[in-house]
Amino acid sequence: MLFPFLGCGSDGCEGGGRRAYQQRKLRMLSGWRDALERQLAAVNAAISTLEQQIQRDAASEQGS
Repeated sequence: MLFPFLGCGSDGCEGGGRRAYQQRKLRMLSGWRDALERQLAAVNAAISTLEQQIQRDAASEQGS
């Protein structure tokens, strides 16, 4: 049993229950993906900001 916490009992998901289970699983996984995409965007922005700061600091040191 893969994700029992999504509402599928030990007897499995039969008929309409299986479809509902699959829909809940899809929503859960999509939510996880969306959260990871937001986190990745934040990390990429932080990296970009640091790279810009390093370049700016290096340029100001050369000008001094």
